[in-house]
Amino acid sequence: MSFLRLYLASGAGVTGLAITLMVGAIAVFADVPFPGNPWDMVARPLIWPLQAAAYPLGTDQLGRDIAAGLAHGARVSLIVGLVATAVSVGIGTLVGALSGWCGPLIADPLGRLSDMFQTMPFFIFALVIVLVMDPSIWSTIIAIGVVTWPPVARLVRGEFLSLRNREFVQACQGMGMSDTRIILTQLLPNCSASLIVTSSVKVATAILTESALAFLGLGDPNVISWGSMIGGGRSMLRTAWYLTALPGVAILITVIGLNLIGDGLNQALNPRLRPR
Repeated sequence: MSFLRLYLASGAGVTGLAITLMVGAIAVFADVPFPGNPWDMVARPLIWPLQAAAYPLGTDQLGRDIAAGLAHGARVSLIVGLVATAVSVGIGTLVGALSGWCGPLIADPLGRLSDMFQTMPFFIFALVIVLVMDPSIWSTIIAIGVVTWPPVARLVRGEFLSLRNREFVQACQGMGMSDTRIILTQLLPNCSASLIVTSSVKVATAILTESALAFLGLGDPNVISWGSMIGGGRSMLRTAWYLTALPGVAILITVIGLNLIGDGLNQALNPRLRPR
């Protein structure tokens, strides 16, 4: 049974894919319905949702269109989520592959490094990195990628340790294949399923972390994001709760969609969950 058929057989996976594609389309084509700058003041402040046809989701305390902010903010959240996950998975895969394949001279220091990173509260560590580098999209991406790679490294290391003594690996060694070729062509493809499922969850985690940093005022001041919208509306939580509720719902929907994709990928790629 093909991967696509197995994935489409998962209701959760299909639902998550539909949600994520919808959010992605909104992010990519945000300039079509909202061509201006989302920071621009376009109407009187604090128009509630559904009160004005031109601004269906209302305006904030400065008269900015909330719908435009949500659409343009989706770009920031998805870019940070995808790129930070790529950084995290890249570092974790490299460290895990080396510690799982090489001898103790290399594996032991890398294991201690991974343990050191895991003992630190990852959000506090990310916050410190952003403060040191000055708040921006790239400092946020680097911070999230740097603090979230240890679980990936442990996953890859465990996979490599379970595969390195298999017959097909020993056959490759007997044929004279280099270590690099064995890792790239034999070991990594065999743990790609676990990496793909983990990556889908890490994108959601990165979006939540970026939102938390932006909520604290440590996001890029030059771009609008869902976290910065929540942070801007928190002072009016009692009088205009929709300022924080609407971007919060956007984050919730996106994270749920990504988690459902992870469930679908797990069902399609995990041999134990495949229908007999």
